[in-house]
Amino acid sequence: MGRIIRALVLLAILAFAGLTGYAYLADLKPEQGEVTKPVVLDAN
Repeated sequence: MGRIIRALVLLAILAFAGLTGYAYLADLKPEQGEVTKPVVLDAN
């Protein structure tokens, strides 16, 4: 049982390190662009 818990802890640490590395090294810049949407006002 101890081996399973140790393996899960190691897997969680590796997953956290991988996610952190991906967040810092990946190109996560959002695409920028102008958005226009017509608005119909009901002024009765």
